[in-house]
Amino acid sequence: MRLVVYAGPARIPAPIFNEKVLAGLGAGLEQSGRLPKEGRHKALAALQRFRLLVDHMKVKETRVVATAAIRDAVDGADFVKEVERIGFQCDVLSAEQEAEFAGEGVLSGIPGADGIVGDLGGGSLELLDVSGGETSAGISVPLGVLRLDSSPSGEREARRILKTALKRSTIREQSRGRCFYMVGGSWRALARIDMLATDFPLPITHQYRMRAGRAKELRRLVRALDPRLSDAAAPARMATAPVASMLLELLVDELEPSHLVVSTYGIREGLLYSALKPAQRKLDPLIEEAREAGGGEHRFGQHGDLLDAWIAPLFDDEPVMQRLRLASCLLADVAWQANANFRADRGIEMALHGNWVAVNPAGRVIMAQALCASFGRDRLPEPRLAQLCKEGDLQRAHCWGVAMRLGQRLSGGVASVLKRTSLDWNNGAVQLSVRRGEEALIGDQVKRRLIRLGQAFGAEAVLATT
Repeated sequence: MRLVVYAGPARIPAPIFNEKVLAGLGAGLEQSGRLPKEGRHKALAALQRFRLLVDHMKVKETRVVATAAIRDAVDGADFVKEVERIGFQCDVLSAEQEAEFAGEGVLSGIPGADGIVGDLGGGSLELLDVSGGETSAGISVPLGVLRLDSSPSGEREARRILKTALKRSTIREQSRGRCFYMVGGSWRALARIDMLATDFPLPITHQYRMRAGRAKELRRLVRALDPRLSDAAAPARMATAPVASMLLELLVDELEPSHLVVSTYGIREGLLYSALKPAQRKLDPLIEEAREAGGGEHRFGQHGDLLDAWIAPLFDDEPVMQRLRLASCLLADVAWQANANFRADRGIEMALHGNWVAVNPAGRVIMAQALCASFGRDRLPEPRLAQLCKEGDLQRAHCWGVAMRLGQRLSGGVASVLKRTSLDWNNGAVQLSVRRGEEALIGDQVKRRLIRLGQAFGAEAVLATT
């Protein structure tokens, strides 16, 4: 059971409250066909608390959905009536809806997703294809972490159920050589185990990527769990890791994907995304998030878009890098309220650990490097982060940051100054141009930052009037 309260822009609302209760409604369902008594009590108690919280928070719109455990239990309809007596209108999603919303959630957080989505819950596993911003018809398989055990007999039964379900769909044929997107808390716990085991330098699970063969190694890690890895997730999640790793290995064997990619976005975000208008769905979630985050922090009103346009003539960035540069510029003033000695730390922290989606770990590091340089620091505090990026990307991001730093000092954070000046190349030199009569804008600090920018490029820096 989970309550998530969202606020902010429609395209990428931020969770401002998130609470989960592991009630175990799917436990024993395969044997008894009924919801466990203790699980019902836990779930209904949680919903009574959630009802009160929603009322006190004055939440404008509430949607309650139930998935496989309620859908499959013979007493599921009775449980729904009890939920409604608490004051919630409860929609029981069909297997097809559950799969569709899981896919929509992945597309919301990873707009370019292309592959098979697997959403693993307590009572079921949903599989569907996503490509070109669209979802295809999916399937729901009665394989949940609370329905199974990882014993040899449990594995044989799970394999039989999976093979039977795949025979009735085209997912196996569609999956080979494409990504497999892992949705669900039990699989996120596996990703955290992998991060600890490999000493991954940026422990952010969204868009964490593993080669497909890693599934077998993860299962071995879970079977002989090193005590040092036991803190990878909450105890309840770790308890489901044996079944989750078993199912992941079975899926890799059957589907033969190229890579495993974690998505922290799933059904809840899919519900929100599916309600958006087509124009809203097309918005870039990273840029929208950065604009929202930066907008509340700027001293003189947001001007990140203008700052990006001002430094752009110096760079011939590909589209992937262009959007990271824009996001960095939108965040260029986020640390002005911090002590001067800690502004770089605040910018780096926001880039690396902010609640971003639609950006992979390498993109976070690139943004962090740009903000690091924009606040006057040359290098990131953790050298291993450079391992996540392609050669040359961090140097490019460093140059972005130095150019951003020049623009912020020149303009004082005021958009009108950037509109009356320009930055460009002139015969191999970095040229800053100001209007005649406004040469006084070029103070000593501006000159030093211009020279520093030229040095970052290994070029001369010159001034001009227009």
